[in-house]
Amino acid sequence: MTEEESNNVALLKKGYAFWNQSKADCEGVSCWMALLSDDVQWRSLAAGAAGMEFTRACRSKDEVQNYFQELGKDWELLSYNADEFIAQGDRVVMLGSCEWKHRGTGKIMRSPKADVHRLRNGKVVDFMEFYDTIAAQAATT
Repeated sequence: MTEEESNNVALLKKGYAFWNQSKADCEGVSCWMALLSDDVQWRSLAAGAAGMEFTRACRSKDEVQNYFQELGKDWELLSYNADEFIAQGDRVVMLGSCEWKHRGTGKIMRSPKADVHRLRNGKVVDFMEFYDTIAAQAATT
């Protein structure tokens, strides 16, 4: 692994560990926001689907901040496990799992999770998350 790849993985490992520990509170969100470039592209597999409107594509750090606000309003983080990191060049893939409780329905969603990051100068410039969107949507109703 190159020095850049090692540095990128170390940054993200720290971010994911704090995210899980903080249970997605304001400090956890602040930690992620500090890792993002101002021109970040942020995408989610649900892509703004019904019940998951907060997952629409974001094209700036301010839009990602709104994503996190809407996520926290509707969902409670129960666990977020970042089990494996794969780095190649400016990309890092995180493989893990997550468990969230929908605040409105009380239903719990469990899913494998894969996040693909592209970094530039120690900041995330591109993010795409993959998870069980059917389970997530089912938990909203």
